Amino acid sequence: MLPSFNQNGLLPPGDYALTLDQLKGSHLVTGEHSEFADTWDREWRLYLVEQVEILINQLWTNGIQGIYLDGSFVEDKSHPNDIDGYFDCDKMYFLSGDLQHDLNALDPYKIWTWDHRSRKPYKNYAKKQLPMWHRYRVELYPHYQQSSGIRDKYGNELQFPAAFRLSRSADHPKGIIKIIKPEE
Repeated sequence: MLPSFNQNGLLPPGDYALTLDQLKGSHLVTGEHSEFADTWDREWRLYLVEQVEILINQLWTNGIQGIYLDGSFVEDKSHPNDIDGYFDCDKMYFLSGDLQHDLNALDPYKIWTWDHRSRKPYKNYAKKQLPMWHRYRVELYPHYQQSSGIRDKYGNELQFPAAFRLSRSADHPKGIIKIIKPEE
């Protein structure tokens, strides 16, 4: 279901649909088949999945289905800093502020914002982080056909789906996890 990392330490290109339980049991958490299996931080990786699960449940409650996870979490790296991702949403639901309002109505910490002014520094990190990162160590961004602010090696700005399917260091194509609801 979920292939091993390739020679670049990435999931092979593609979208891999997993439930949260399947993700918890996958090699992304267990470290099986990793060249770093001896130092794989299983507890931290499971903690990250449990944190993103909280946010995913809030998204599902608000009718959001297309949720994708990426970043160093889906790479052959023993201790990723966080989980990055994006979710598909209606443009007007986002731009009206209703999405943010509805998500914050569910979250006890009111962390749902993408306003750059809400970013705060974190020790020894160059990049300031969003409130959701500080609380959950997760950054999930709304996608409604806008550009990501990330450029490819030719300087072209990428939309989220394309930006999240390239490694940042070498622009290698890579796979991404699509979170699906379990069959009820």
